[in-house]
Amino acid sequence: MSQLSYVHGASTTPLIGKTIGVLFDETCAAHPDALALIVRHQGVRWTYAELKARVDAFAAGLIALGLQPGERIGVWAPNCAEWTITQFATAKAGLVLVNINPAYRLSEADYALNKVGCRALVTAVRHKTSEYLAMVRELRSGGRLPLLERIITIGPEPHDDCLAFDEVAAAGGEAERARLEALTSELQFDDPINIQFTSGTTGFPKGATLSHHNIVNNGFFVGEAIGLSAGEKLCIPVPLYHCFGMVMGNLGCLTHAATMVYPSEAFEPLAVLETVEAERCAALYGVPTMFIAILGHADFARFDLTSLRTGIMAGSPCPIEVMRRVIGEMHMPEVTIAYGMTETSPVSFQSATDDSVEQRVSTVGRIQPHLEVKIVDDAGRIVPRGEPGELCTRGYSVMLGYWDDAERTAEAIDAGGWMHTGDLATLDDGGFCNIVGRIKDLVIRGGENIYPREVEEFLYRHPAVQDVQVIGVPDPKYGEELCAWIVLKAGEDLSAETVREFCRGQIAHYKIPRHVRFVEGFPTTVTGKVQKFAMREAMIAELDLAIEKTA
Repeated sequence: MSQLSYVHGASTTPLIGKTIGVLFDETCAAHPDALALIVRHQGVRWTYAELKARVDAFAAGLIALGLQPGERIGVWAPNCAEWTITQFATAKAGLVLVNINPAYRLSEADYALNKVGCRALVTAVRHKTSEYLAMVRELRSGGRLPLLERIITIGPEPHDDCLAFDEVAAAGGEAERARLEALTSELQFDDPINIQFTSGTTGFPKGATLSHHNIVNNGFFVGEAIGLSAGEKLCIPVPLYHCFGMVMGNLGCLTHAATMVYPSEAFEPLAVLETVEAERCAALYGVPTMFIAILGHADFARFDLTSLRTGIMAGSPCPIEVMRRVIGEMHMPEVTIAYGMTETSPVSFQSATDDSVEQRVSTVGRIQPHLEVKIVDDAGRIVPRGEPGELCTRGYSVMLGYWDDAERTAEAIDAGGWMHTGDLATLDDGGFCNIVGRIKDLVIRGGENIYPREVEEFLYRHPAVQDVQVIGVPDPKYGEELCAWIVLKAGEDLSAETVREFCRGQIAHYKIPRHVRFVEGFPTTVTGKVQKFAMREAMIAELDLAIEKTA
């Protein structure tokens, strides 16, 4: 009988059985003078001792506001020092941090904040074209946020009905500090500590609920895989609201006493190049789209990137040629590929720094320590090595569940504790994994996961739309772009631009279809099931698109 597609990451390195707060305090005590956080656009350069002072003050302030362990507090902001303070302070206070995507607009923020019942929200006032505070006020004035009691704004200027971030940090007294100390022994590492929204096939995002144990260990083992060491600087241009930033980035650094470095509020290729050179960063994280933009920058050649040795490319399939250029032209001989999903905290497969270039460009590496993966057929039977099937993950990294959604949790995690990813994969005889497709029609645009159903549900709201189907089509910059096929109601007339205008300000910019086609109907099977693959093939032919070869 041939070897089956099952792997187990046996390891002599034990799992960390500590809360984020305990681990944070230990790292700060052991490395008080080491640089913890550099935020270039804010002029922040804090040691671990300085970061601890700010985290403890803010945590005590949150307790002073009456927030209790287990209650939810949102954070809606681009990358900044306050995001990181909030991440560690909420963990120490036992609060569940709810990550709100900075690209969210009204309807999405409304849903997310209400779904999990946020009592407080830490928010930037604005960022780019997003007026966060104005949106929150609009929802509140309409009675849409009945549970939200406190708005904490980032920045020095005062705002009516809000508390400034620094005000909260100054609010905790001796009693709150004592309570914070007591919580150190009360909180348990299996407690929920973070909710991250992932797009839902039913049209609404699902709140993947993660524990201290989930994300502390994943951050640690991801850092181990790239050989991160104390004092090294990790450049983090990926968003903190995502696992890539706050787990693989921040917690990876914390568990190794390394330095978190944020080049800008949101990704800017020039800022990354300037930061890596100025700070002599050893590692760089990014989705393939980011690396493509960095390599393609007009001034790329004038920057000294020789301090780099490693990093991670993840979030969407990596074009093989891009990987080769990152290794060669960006001086990252030890760059790795990682694969996972928010529901598994996130990484389950990662290449090693000494894997061959061929293995690193053609696979997503091998199983992470302490995790199991099996690849199964439609009947749930494990397939032989080399045969495609659905990838299922089990172990410490599997989420606690989707917040307040037992039904969809049960659909995702079976009785054996296996998380069904919906990804089609193969395992070779060496245990290397290759992602070959997706069971669900998920679209990954520049590292952002988009379920077409969510966009379809929104477009159905337009009074002229009778029917709509949304697919992903290949795109050289983002990997995939959204395409909407729309059947109009009789007598109605729309343009592609009016469709996009209908979306602006209501859904995140990356969910707005780039391609819009008005059709009489959709290709279907005999039973009437829409054939999205046929639509995709038609668009590839019409637009003369090339499908990128990826790992």
